[in-house]
Amino acid sequence: MRIGELARRTGVSARALRHYEQAGLLVSARAANGYRVYEESAVGRVANIRHLLDAGLTLEDVAAFRECLDGDLASAPPSEGGLRIARRRLAVLDARIAAQTAARDRLAAALAAVPT
Repeated sequence: MRIGELARRTGVSARALRHYEQAGLLVSARAANGYRVYEESAVGRVANIRHLLDAGLTLEDVAAFRECLDGDLASAPPSEGGLRIARRRLAVLDARIAAQTAARDRLAAALAAVPT
């Protein structure tokens, strides 16, 4: 199938699909006219990539799951390596949230101190 059909079937933009391909997470062949052509299995692979990205992982994190992307990630038990990656990403997100909360609190305090 061509990139437009894969985008339609997965709900992922063609631009994102090209980005996944550039990151080495998705593979296509080239038709004689230069168009990307994907196997049917790409639909499941894209669903798994989206599942991991929606969970908060980055494309770099998802690359560690490259060998598993054609399986049923949503219902498979997590591996120790997968859990390590998820815990590491959670720590990064927690640190970012704490930093943003502190910045918000400082701004709110500064605004509260302004006479009205």
